[in-house]
Amino acid sequence: MKKVTAGILEIAYRESGPLDGQPVILLHGFPYDIHAYDQVDEQLAADGWHCFVPFLRGFGSTRFLSDETFRSGEQAALGADLLAFMDALGISSATLGGYDWGGRAACIVSALWPERVRGLVSCGMGYNIQNIAAAGQPAPAEEEYRYWYQYYFHSERGRRGLTERRRELCRFIWRLWSPTWIFDDATFERSFPAFENPDFVDIVIHSYRHRFGGVPGDPALQSIEAELAKQPDIAVPTFVLQGADDSVDPPDAVDHAARHFKASFYRRRIVPGVGHNLPQEAPAIFADAIRSVSR
Repeated sequence: MKKVTAGILEIAYRESGPLDGQPVILLHGFPYDIHAYDQVDEQLAADGWHCFVPFLRGFGSTRFLSDETFRSGEQAALGADLLAFMDALGISSATLGGYDWGGRAACIVSALWPERVRGLVSCGMGYNIQNIAAAGQPAPAEEEYRYWYQYYFHSERGRRGLTERRRELCRFIWRLWSPTWIFDDATFERSFPAFENPDFVDIVIHSYRHRFGGVPGDPALQSIEAELAKQPDIAVPTFVLQGADDSVDPPDAVDHAARHFKASFYRRRIVPGVGHNLPQEAPAIFADAIRSVSR
């Protein structure tokens, strides 16, 4: 692992591939970690890509520089961290790939700083920028049911559950969101130490409470949140991948997110037999999508 001071964080990251290769940054979600990309970056590095796989704030050995910093998990924080990471490493532009929280960070930088992005691979809902202003509107009952964990984290019972029963809860989410992915104990245990970061609980709880307007965000991020509230379009080449068996973000036959993508290259693919953790479940397909958006 390497570390770099980036904004308010010391970000831990894995780096592979030739130093003169085209840069690609791969971003994990919740509750996952950099091991989701073990096979993806192995394949891309072998093809000559320069791969960076950072731990998000609150995960792994990424740490805040100050004990006084707001432990925000809001979407603007994820986007700001990614931009700071690129600046700290002198990456003027890169291909971005992500899912879940990592997909959100990648979408935010693609939307607000498109000159820094050569191409985007976004999994799940595709357009992964939250519409917080509309978060109070009731969704269809089936959708509300899928978001049980978010409402759980709104309560102090949920905070205690994440604190005291973390291993059990995270493993259950893995199984629930990817019902056809057969992973063994060693695979989960390889990732679990990333969830023992001292800021993990605070970041996760703030993330799920903030996205529903239940708690305030970091004042330092208000300007970014104001831009995201406009639901900005994304004008970089984009490939959206969706697992057909994803039980938390199941794909719809209609591509409702397509209207937000304005580049001439836009593709969407629904992948059979794959759930929410797409890069770990289908690494070759994810790597191919990275190649596609960067030609």
